[in-house]
Amino acid sequence: MDVTTATFELEVIEGSKTLPVVVDFWAPWCGPCKAIEPALEELPVEVVKLDIDANPRTAARYGVLSIPTVILFANGEPRETVHGARPKKHFEKVFAPYL
Repeated sequence: MDVTTATFELEVIEGSKTLPVVVDFWAPWCGPCKAIEPALEELPVEVVKLDIDANPRTAARYGVLSIPTVILFANGEPRETVHGARPKKHFEKVFAPYL
């Protein structure tokens, strides 16, 4: 599912108060972003995508300076961040306390 600046508060901040939400900060032109999609889709958690080109304010709000950046939100707050293209096992290890 895609989120935007307009839907971020409801979908991610409020949504993560019941179950963790992983946000994939990406752009359509980003090859490494496309490479990690399969790994993220296999995680046992809701994963949403935010296009940083279309939503730069939200990306800046969370300090996204390079992509891919993946942030896990829990209880309405960012809890874990992964920068760069990583294998599925890396995401599982970092996010394990929340899965």
